[in-house]
Amino acid sequence: RVTVVSTIASQPPMIADELRRQADVFTDLVELQSKLGRDPSERPAPRDRSEREGRGHLPKFLQEPKGNAPQE
Repeated sequence: RVTVVSTIASQPPMIADELRRQADVFTDLVELQSKLGRDPSERPAPRDRSEREGRGHLPKFLQEPKGNAPQE
């Protein structure tokens, strides 16, 4: 048995019609909103963009290691 949880409420839908029809059970996220969602007034304030992006620095694992520069 296959259960798919997604939404068809967005434009374009986040799930292909074919996949939705093939699933044994399809649950739209809209149906779960009252059980899983938070009241917008309870959500924390959005963080400053520089905070979200690590103050403009790349995480160490994404930074290019020294010594791997292309040789000319």
